[in-house]
Amino acid sequence: MRARLVRTSLRELSLVQIRHVAPVPFRTSQPVVSRVYREVEREFGVLAPPLALHAPSPEVTAAVWIILRESLVSPGLVGRQEKEAVAAMISRANTCPYCVTMHTSMWASLGGEAESSGVSAWARANAVRESDDDGDPVPFPADHAPELVAVAVLLQYLNRMVNIFLGDAPLPPKVPTQALRVVAPTLNWLQHAADRDSVRPGSSLELLPPAPLPEDLRWTGRNTVLADAFSRAAAAIDAAGARALPEPVRDLVLDSLKGWDGRPAGIGRGWVETAVARLGPADRAAGRLALLTALASYQIDDGVVEGFRADTPEDGPLIEATAWAAMAAAREAGAWMRTKQ
Repeated sequence: MRARLVRTSLRELSLVQIRHVAPVPFRTSQPVVSRVYREVEREFGVLAPPLALHAPSPEVTAAVWIILRESLVSPGLVGRQEKEAVAAMISRANTCPYCVTMHTSMWASLGGEAESSGVSAWARANAVRESDDDGDPVPFPADHAPELVAVAVLLQYLNRMVNIFLGDAPLPPKVPTQALRVVAPTLNWLQHAADRDSVRPGSSLELLPPAPLPEDLRWTGRNTVLADAFSRAAAAIDAAGARALPEPVRDLVLDSLKGWDGRPAGIGRGWVETAVARLGPADRAAGRLALLTALASYQIDDGVVEGFRADTPEDGPLIEATAWAAMAAAREAGAWMRTKQ
């Protein structure tokens, strides 16, 4: 009962953190979003802003919840402590202070030491593409690989969206960072108090229709639930990208990702302007937003968002455009992660 009351009181505080789009209230008339909100509170513990920010696009909201639930929340062969270590390391590599704070705090509440674990070292090393396959032995059994890569891909995606649509800390605007001393333990407690007994792997899949598994998601291996989750989510986000972004923009992002090694694109934006010069004038604002989302999400500011909104003012296309670009980068990163013994 206490956890339920705290969750209810935190709903508005979660939604007020979202920027660039209007937050969708908990009691929304959108059936898919309403269902996802309820499931997130019950099974994750709290209406997490990184999930709620997607609500202007119900299909993308469902896609993100499916992969978050089935990779991080659902029980499997890998414990939550190891998953949080991976999440923290990927978030550090992507310069996402919000996610670093949340996942490091959750990992610590589980008694882990992410910096010293073999799994965290693997995640840190595989946040970038290496030139060869030689290296230290993979520190986990082969059948653990799909779950760990799934968490890494999830965070590669979420880090980008969080950098755009949330602040540097899991706090409402203008609240001093000292409040994290109270907020972080409360959020951890809510996650620990979540109804995990009702979490059955795969029960979220019905939110989206089945879809073929793309080649770059073959790392899911024999884990049929993860394969199904990521194939459905990828199809939904691909469809969202096709609605929100012109084909030349999507082609430009995919071409740019082929030579990407996971490292920051650079301090300035000269590379972006050079790249979007290949596009027609009408597509350059969308190209700028999509490229920065994929390769340097921390550089996106009001000007980049407003440039996209000049021709597409609605919230839904903004979420769908950035979701597609963020997932394109996450899928690229997942395909290079080393999992062989």
